[in-house]
Amino acid sequence: MSANSQRGTICLEDGRIVSQQAYAGNQYLLRIHAPRCAARAQPGSFAHLTCDPLIPMRRPLSIMRAHAEAGWVDFLYKPIGAGLARLAARVPQETVSVLGPIGHGFEPDPNRPLLLAVAGGVGIPPVHFLAERLRGDDRFELIVLMGSEVPFPFELTAARQAIAGLPKTARFGVAQLEQWGIPSALASRAGLDGCYPGFVTDLARAWLDSLPSDALATVQMVGCGPHGMLAATAATAREYGLPCQLAVEEFMACGVGGCAGCIVPLNTRDGVVMKRVCVDGPVFDAHELYPA
Repeated sequence: MSANSQRGTICLEDGRIVSQQAYAGNQYLLRIHAPRCAARAQPGSFAHLTCDPLIPMRRPLSIMRAHAEAGWVDFLYKPIGAGLARLAARVPQETVSVLGPIGHGFEPDPNRPLLLAVAGGVGIPPVHFLAERLRGDDRFELIVLMGSEVPFPFELTAARQAIAGLPKTARFGVAQLEQWGIPSALASRAGLDGCYPGFVTDLARAWLDSLPSDALATVQMVGCGPHGMLAATAATAREYGLPCQLAVEEFMACGVGGCAGCIVPLNTRDGVVMKRVCVDGPVFDAHELYPA
C-alpha cells in the first residue's frame, strides 16, 4: 500500500480522553473518543498522538481496539521517554490530537484457515485487535499466544479451551479472548503464575510440532513485538514453511511518509528495497523483513 492509497483515510481530529488506567509493569490503557479514527481503524494500523500541548512531536501508538459505533479507540503503551510520560499524566475529558488511522494492517489468507498469532509486550495490541475482528469469522480458526516480562495488563483466567501440544505450565489465557471463544496461552520468563516459563516463540514451536503435516499446510502466522521476537517468529515460520506477516514498531517523526525516518530494508525478489514503516507498513511479509 502506497502513501497515495491512504489519502482520504487518515483523519486529523481532536480526541477526548474517556479513561486512562494504570497497570503493573508501568503499563497504561488509554481510551480516546476519536470517531473518525475509530471508523477506519484496522488491526495493525496505528495513530500518531500529541502527548502534551507543550511537546510538538507526536508519538505513534498501535491501536488495540476500536468501536466504530461508540467512536472510541484503545491504546496500550508503556510511558518510556518524556513524551509518553506526559501522555500518562493526562486525565479524562482532556483533549488529545489524533492523526490516524495510519498504515495497512494484517491481511490473513482465507486459503490457510488456521491462524497462529504471536505477540510480545507492546506488540500485544495489534494481535488483540486482530483477534477481536476475526471472532465469529467462519473462514478462520485463531490461536493466540502472548508473552510478557511484566504482569499482563488485563484479566487472566484458566484456559477454558486447551491447546493441544502446549506444555502443561501454560495454564492461563486472556479472559476476554476466552470469552470470545478464542483459545490463548501465555509465556513469561518473569515467573508469572500460569505462564510457560520461556519465550512465546517456544510455545509457538511446541504447538507447530504437534501438528500433522496435512494440518501444518493450513497454518499461517502473524506477529508483533520487540525486534528479537519478530526475528524469532520469522525464523520459526521459515523452518515450518509457513507464510507470516509481522507488524513492526519503529520510531517516527511525521508518521505519514514525508520524512522517511522510519525506513526498513525488505529483501524482495527484485532485490533490497527501502520501505517506510508508517505508510508502507507497519505490517510486512516476515520473509522479506528477516531473510534467511
